Amino acid sequence: MIELTSKQRKVLEKIAVDLNPMVIVGQNGISDSVENQIVQCLNNHELIKIKFNEYKDEKKELALELSKQIDCTLVRVIGNIAILYKESDDPEKQNHFLG
Repeated sequence: MIELTSKQRKVLEKIAVDLNPMVIVGQNGISDSVENQIVQCLNNHELIKIKFNEYKDEKKELALELSKQIDCTLVRVIGNIAILYKESDDPEKQNHFLG
């Protein structure tokens, strides 16, 4: 997990505006399959949105805990959407969002 400056956070938020949520957290919460799906999406896209259809009251805590478990960065939680970022280990998939 990397620490983002406010400037980096704003850059990632701006990019994320046009993204659709790739993972939806429903009544089963963050199961192993949801966690694996998030990891796979981050490996392929680096910057993703997660939508919370359930657990809306705990979304910030769940998103923060999830980011620690899968070693990614929680950019921000806006409404029921969490924005996650993790630079890809594969140089060919790196988008260089942060320069």
